Amino acid sequence: MTDGVTEEDRVRLAPGVMLRQDRVRGHWQLLGPERVLILDEVALEVVRAVTAPSQTGQPPVTVGTAIAALAAQFDAPREEIAADVLEVLGDMITKGFLTR
Repeated sequence: MTDGVTEEDRVRLAPGVMLRQDRVRGHWQLLGPERVLILDEVALEVVRAVTAPSQTGQPPVTVGTAIAALAAQFDAPREEIAADVLEVLGDMITKGFLTR
């Protein structure tokens, strides 16, 4: 399920959602109003890739740009990375943690 996410989309954290590290438990999470999503390593890298520029005041990157960066970072086939990224983003948008 990709919730219609395309490589041309620009994704950001939904209003009221923050990316935070839980230092006590040793994991990263997305905190939203009355909800928490614990991120595994893959989900954390995806969230960072699509949201990092906007957190520094720059415009959000396209999903396609984030996919290309992740494929280069992990020296993995772009098609495999794209499928994983689109699935993760679609799931997080459906759950209300990310928005376009």
